[in-house]
Amino acid sequence: MKNLNGLVLALLLLLVSSGARAQKFGWIDSEYIMAKMPEYAKAQLELNTISDTWQKEIEAQKKDLDKLYHNYQAEEVVLTEAMKKKRQDEILKKEQDVKAYQNKHFGYEGELFKKRQELNKPVQDKVFEACEKVAKKKQLAVIFDKSDNLTMLYTNPAHDYTEFVLEELGLGAEDRNQPGPRGAVKTVTPPKTPVDPNFESDSGTPEPAAGANPAAKPTRPPKKRSK
Repeated sequence: MKNLNGLVLALLLLLVSSGARAQKFGWIDSEYIMAKMPEYAKAQLELNTISDTWQKEIEAQKKDLDKLYHNYQAEEVVLTEAMKKKRQDEILKKEQDVKAYQNKHFGYEGELFKKRQELNKPVQDKVFEACEKVAKKKQLAVIFDKSDNLTMLYTNPAHDYTEFVLEELGLGAEDRNQPGPRGAVKTVTPPKTPVDPNFESDSGTPEPAAGANPAAKPTRPPKKRSK
């Protein structure tokens, strides 16, 4: 997670500025840690509830818009030009209101984005404090987060301090700090921003529908070795 990675980097700067030598390092899996925190699951459920409420309101507004449009189509032949113009303006205004409401709640840095930051920050701060304690106890100069954008091609379990952080949070397992596979972890799905397939972004390019898979890149066939 970007926010948590920023906190970990801040911890790194704190340790370096205090004269720590880069002799020891470790890594954690913040997604695994946060998935075990009840307050994080509670925050995601609250976000899902808020998101569902706003989405239902948008759907209701879209139904009103469709009703206006169908009524106009049914009565268009008997309307005067002035009446047509008035009804068309009414439909256009309603359409603009629906898009504005959707952007307000689900757009970039909209209400859902701000609410997610508000609810997740206390959890992220708690994880950061636990990381700081582990770093000081284990005399670590660097702690990486393997669940963020940081690409880790290989991770040695000997440098995995995830369970130590869980222990600081009071969530340590009985077999904690033992190398080995953890198995699948079920995390609470974060609320997805609904996307109107007919809505265009500021760039004028239609936004992809939620759940759409990007086209797979063709793999390059292996080269034949010359004899």
